[in-house]
Amino acid sequence: MNNISAMDGLLAQMRTAAAAAGLSPSPAASQPAEANFSSVLKNALDGVAQSQANSVAMQKAFAMGDDKVSLSDTMIAVQKASINLQTAVQVRSKLVQAYNDIMNMQV
Repeated sequence: MNNISAMDGLLAQMRTAAAAAGLSPSPAASQPAEANFSSVLKNALDGVAQSQANSVAMQKAFAMGDDKVSLSDTMIAVQKASINLQTAVQVRSKLVQAYNDIMNMQV
């Protein structure tokens, strides 16, 4: 039962991190009764990929001398992408740990 509450807490942290990063929640994430784990995880990973692509595009635009892209906006985008990636890695670690805990349970 403790693993279920830990997963619920982890899911709440993912939603908080997505909201803080400015990612819009998907319809599946806003309706937890109908959401399945795979769609929530896919949406979170898509958000990470999107933030990294945005970061790379802003870096390239700044390096090319685009007047519309400032250094501060570029650095903020890089930090958001970094935080999103770190969150995804931590979620993966928690999932692997939970899997190992379940597999090591005595039946």
